[in-house]
Amino acid sequence: MQPTYLPWAGYFNLIASVEVFVLLDDVQYERGTWHNRNRILMQGQPHWVTVPVVRGHLGDAINQVQTDEKLPWRKKHISLLRQVYGKHPFGGQVVPSCERLIGNEALRVLARLNETIIEAFCEKLAIKTRLVRSSDLGIGGQRSERLARMCEHLGCDEYLSTPGAAEYLAADRFTEMTKVRLSISGYQPDTYEQHGADGFVSHLSIIDIVANLGWDDASAYVRRGSIKSRESMGEA
Repeated sequence: MQPTYLPWAGYFNLIASVEVFVLLDDVQYERGTWHNRNRILMQGQPHWVTVPVVRGHLGDAINQVQTDEKLPWRKKHISLLRQVYGKHPFGGQVVPSCERLIGNEALRVLARLNETIIEAFCEKLAIKTRLVRSSDLGIGGQRSERLARMCEHLGCDEYLSTPGAAEYLAADRFTEMTKVRLSISGYQPDTYEQHGADGFVSHLSIIDIVANLGWDDASAYVRRGSIKSRESMGEA
């Protein structure tokens, strides 16, 4: 998976469900995606927090994209998180962690910023999965071919994918190009009580979950859900 900014629970569920998780840091950066933004709950409504990036050359990889330090986005994000989650039941657990991570001005490459946040949250959520950067593997190829090579290189016997990738994996005939078994994550987030909200809003940043549940219950929360194993995409 690409390293995304302040990911949601399903991202951490995927990490917790495998032995090795590959951070695809050398794939193309896409504007207006989870690469540099995510959602928090503000006054009962989902609100985007976005990391501004320096406009580079078309086709730059995530690990080539620089955050725009001419803009005070770090202070704004930290201030917003204090405002939104400071009075939540467990805001005191998660907001200081976010302040340290987001406030680290040494993290000026988008991929490194996201990876550092992901690693820190994994530690707090007691997720012991080995994290690997795709750029460190030196494996080429396109789409499913590259995924298959990575799995084989890492000695994997199973590849766990998100439902959103099922269509292109089927189109590429992933199961025909490798002996690696294909499984699709069936994670479905449960509802939880959101402080100050009238109704439940799903698919927010992990920050919302920790601020409402605390690290221990958030750790259990991200592990809920089911994994639907499929020997071939024809069984989908």
